[in-house]
Amino acid sequence: MIVQALIDQGVDTVFGYPGGAVLPIYDEIHQQNAIRHILVRHEQGAVHAAEGYARSTGKPGVVIVTSGPGATNAVTGLTDALMDSIPIIVLTGQVPTFMIGSDAFQEADTVGITRPCTKHNWLVKETDALSGVLHEAFHVATQGRPGPVLVDIPKDVQFATGTYNAPKPSVSHYQPKVKGDMEEITELVAAMEKAKKPIFYTGGGVINSGPAASQLLRELVKATGFPITSTLMGLGCYPASGENWLGMLGMHGLYQANMAMHDCDLMINIGARFDDRITGRIDAFSPKSTKAHIDIDPSSINKVIKTDIPIVGDVGHVLEDILKVWKSRGRKTNSEALAKWWAQIEKWKAIDCLKFKQTGKTIKPQHALVRLEELTKQHDRYICTEVGQHQMWAAQYLGFEDPNRWMTSGGLGTMGYGFPASIGVQMAHPDALVINVAGEASWLMNMQEMGTAVQYRLPVKQFILNNERLGMVRQWQELLHGERYSQSWSEALPDFVKLAEAFRAKGIICSDPADLDDAIMEMINHDGPVIFDCLVEKHENCFPMIPSGKAHNEMLLGEAQTQGVIDSKGSVLV
Repeated sequence: MIVQALIDQGVDTVFGYPGGAVLPIYDEIHQQNAIRHILVRHEQGAVHAAEGYARSTGKPGVVIVTSGPGATNAVTGLTDALMDSIPIIVLTGQVPTFMIGSDAFQEADTVGITRPCTKHNWLVKETDALSGVLHEAFHVATQGRPGPVLVDIPKDVQFATGTYNAPKPSVSHYQPKVKGDMEEITELVAAMEKAKKPIFYTGGGVINSGPAASQLLRELVKATGFPITSTLMGLGCYPASGENWLGMLGMHGLYQANMAMHDCDLMINIGARFDDRITGRIDAFSPKSTKAHIDIDPSSINKVIKTDIPIVGDVGHVLEDILKVWKSRGRKTNSEALAKWWAQIEKWKAIDCLKFKQTGKTIKPQHALVRLEELTKQHDRYICTEVGQHQMWAAQYLGFEDPNRWMTSGGLGTMGYGFPASIGVQMAHPDALVINVAGEASWLMNMQEMGTAVQYRLPVKQFILNNERLGMVRQWQELLHGERYSQSWSEALPDFVKLAEAFRAKGIICSDPADLDDAIMEMINHDGPVIFDCLVEKHENCFPMIPSGKAHNEMLLGEAQTQGVIDSKGSVLV
């Protein structure tokens, strides 16, 4: 039933780790060839790999793990997927139904443990109900705001015989609203026609809605001439080379994006959730703007920021209707005011908030990513990251022209995410160049997945910016905790080249800026997995930065631009 349900749902790849409570499932997997099973080295890695697969394809990722510790090891991945709205189906084994509650070997209350970190979960106690639950799980995971679901299957249910029902047109009670209210859409269009300082604020919901939503967004931006920014999770929904692109906004966002967000008079939030990395100080967030919010999740509306024009619906459907209404009303914008708005934005851009100085014989992390971008941007490229300074630098210096090319842990900020995610991406796109931009500390959290990469001959490239520090922790300790560096470095890092060779993979080390291009090309051209140990400046800070508790117009800039906090007119405050 399980294998047939996966086939009927269009699944071609699952990630998992066997154990006693799922052996009947694994026995059936052994007897078929329709589905590939990828043996990971840790259940957390399985869920992150499934996330990478899902994020890069738009299809749900599937995981199989055993009961007890197999299920509890998956919790971090489930929570990560819930925060970032990634559709994942996790199938867990459970002890036989007659042993549930007896503290049996490898028993855990999986449904209870995972209830807060899934969209929904099920404990299936009757075999005849299994196929229906599995089909429902795919429906819930992929419809509305996507997210993870879990199906807990006792071992006696797996051994039993029952009736399998093929998937039918959905009769589920879960039917999210996808069409936006036309009165609210018309109100938004009227506001767009009058706005003097508008901005599109886009998020991962645009990407989750599918390729059509990104195309509609690009059409709307081009037609209106409005500036556009994005959250970390929305990168790629609008091309980085687009003339209306302001770059990423938020705590480590670009100066012009944050200043435009602060000073705008019409903010159009499309598929983002006003998370704290974006809003900063809520009472000072975009204080003078009319706020529209388009989201398929009604619970996100007015959850953090009070919205003037709430539109519940799927981004793609709503954008289509906005374009129709705007065109039918004459394609009007306040062009004179818009020209002045762009003139102000160009002044903010002139500050060049990403400027840095690459001098001496030590590689600046920013320089490493500038060279990585230049040498890989023409490839069929997918980028994953771990979590920390390197993640923010990657978002700042790497350009994304299309959706589904950027895989990172946004909401939960999960160290150890990127490496297994890159494995999932490479499985989905075997001929693509898949690079995981990492820090040495994050990468070590799931380093065991190197065995998975080698076993399945996956040519994933691990580009480690090695500063021998917990970089973001060290930065906050420098700026906010009196330079007291408590436990933010390691004195026992491995030799990453030898580590790669121990896994029968290729290792590359580079410490000289003059050698960097050749070393990157060696990594790109190698036909197998690579660990690239890029030794970078140990105490470089990631700027721009909105300090905790500050507003968007109180940004901390680096020494290469203007040292200090500057206001909307470019004046140094501190």
